[in-house]
Formats: sequence, structure tokens, C-alpha cells
Amino acid sequence: MILVLIGYMGSGKSLIGNTLAEKIGYDYLDLDAYIEEQEKKTIKDIFQDHGEIYFRKKETIYLKEVLANFENTVLALGGGTPCFAGNLEFIQQKSNATTVYLQTSLDELTQRLYAEKEKRPLIAHLESHEALKDFIRKHLFERSFYYSQSTHKVNTDQKHPEEISKEIQAALF
Repeated sequence: MILVLIGYMGSGKSLIGNTLAEKIGYDYLDLDAYIEEQEKKTIKDIFQDHGEIYFRKKETIYLKEVLANFENTVLALGGGTPCFAGNLEFIQQKSNATTVYLQTSLDELTQRLYAEKEKRPLIAHLESHEALKDFIRKHLFERSFYYSQSTHKVNTDQKHPEEISKEIQAALF
């Protein structure tokens, strides 16, 4: 089985993905890291050199590759991955894949992301909490249609990765 973690940036996909994979004896794979490895460029450089359309096409190719060739893996998607190119529908059609939405409130995301915005090119230019909150609000509105179609939903607000991992395990096994 492949457990596909979906959620907005800052929802904890990487941290929880690693924790969960360790707990259940699965491998862990971050799709963005896989893309960087395959393309031999950072996501930031791919966007700068080729643009978002190129990135989204490659993202779909690599997502399909991972779903076809990996087993017993916790896969963390990029925040926008399920929203483009029919990616979510493709995941849902795979009998060996199940989706888990790491649902995080607007306030929690704003708090988490503001502290690390310099590390995130998409939001590094936002100078205030309110500007960041508005940016996240807009994206959540656009993406909620896709995120809410996940098989399982787990709220991550004010929870430790261990607790979230246990909730996901309880829902799946």
C-alpha cells in the first residue's frame, strides 16, 4: 500500500510522514525531493528555469512513476499536487493507494509558516502575518475541493506528530 499525505504547506506532511513510516515499517518518500533528485535541480530552480507549467507536468509524470513502482511507502505530496492535471483522480483510481488529508486551520498554518517563511520561496516575500494569512486563505479556498476528497482526514492543530501518526494508524489499520 501507498499512504498518500495531502495538505497545505506547513500541515506537517514531511514530519508526520517520516514518523508514520517509521511506526508502521514503511519507506518514506517526499515527492518534491524525488522530483529534485530526478531533475537534478531544486524545485525553486525548476520554477525559475522552466516555469510552473513545466514543473506541474514533471510532477504528474513522477507521481505516476512512484505510484506504479513503489510499495509500502508513505508518500508526502506537494501542497498543490492533488489540484493539478487530474493527479487526485489518478491516485484515487489506484487500488494500492489511500489518501490522508492533514487538515490544519488557517491560524495554525499562519503561525507555523510565518516562522519559516524565508525557507519557502512561495511566501518569502510576504512581510506581515496578515499578508501571509490572506495568501493561505486564498489557497485553502482554491484547494479545499481537492483536499476534502481524501479518504481520511486528520486534524493536526496543536498535536504532536506522534499523536497524529497514531490517529492515522487507527483510521487505516
